[in-house]
Amino acid sequence: MQGEEKRMGEALSPAGFGAAEAEAARILLELALREDLGERGDITSNLLIDEREQACVAIVARSAGVVCGLPVAALVLERLDARCRMVTASLDGSAVVPGETVALLTGSTRSLLTAERTLLNFMTHLSGIASLTQHYVARVAGTAARILDTRKTHPGYRLLEKYAVRCGGGHNHRLGLFDGFMIKDNHLAARRRDFPAESPTHMIQLAREAWPELPLTVEVDTLDQLRELLPGNPDIALLDNMSREQLREAVHMRDGLAPGTLLEASGGVNLDTVHAIASTGVDRISVGALTHSAPALDLGFDWRE
Repeated sequence: MQGEEKRMGEALSPAGFGAAEAEAARILLELALREDLGERGDITSNLLIDEREQACVAIVARSAGVVCGLPVAALVLERLDARCRMVTASLDGSAVVPGETVALLTGSTRSLLTAERTLLNFMTHLSGIASLTQHYVARVAGTAARILDTRKTHPGYRLLEKYAVRCGGGHNHRLGLFDGFMIKDNHLAARRRDFPAESPTHMIQLAREAWPELPLTVEVDTLDQLRELLPGNPDIALLDNMSREQLREAVHMRDGLAPGTLLEASGGVNLDTVHAIASTGVDRISVGALTHSAPALDLGFDWRE
């Protein structure tokens, strides 16, 4: 098998599994093991399996997709038994086919049995996100549009799920409410109760004065709103639930009024519609389903003699 032995915790990905992602994984891992082991630990394995017994297990793809989560698998093993070793046949972000071995794990049979479900829960979920993202990216090939995630992530999983999107070839939206402005319709409605005559360009000015280094997005759902917004030159105009005809008109309007503003389509995006949306000329397409609705990739934990 092709591969190189990795010590637990090393990044096994070209997609940027860094210190922040590792820390998020460790926090989630502690919660997962607390759920699984309780106060007594793995009572079945500890009772039935001799502590000296050693084993080898292969993580095997049972369906085609994109693998993701190998660094997390390494952290699971490190946490449970640092003597366990993992030899990888893939990097995160690699395409896999049914029957393909992703990694070999060796070490204490007890430790591997205890690790199995927690390890697979992380890997099948993250690989599912990477795989779905890759399908979306493939559908927009040949256009200028990028596929982006959203903040519709599972609580606590945001860094890992956004990492999985990158492994699938997608791009990340803002991480949270702190690293980019997004002035949405509810912000506009709430603001205009106190400032009914205020223009969107003034709100853009306020944001840029407060945090000039941060990207700024403003949501619109009509072409009239877009026309009013563009003179303020926002970094991104989010076009919410617009038809393809409206998206094409929005691109034409942007090109004439604010060519530096990126246009992002959102709403009504699925695998059947994404290519047509991309073909309108928008720069970005955000897809909440990447993280909130991705089916798990089927991975097996196959014992080897």
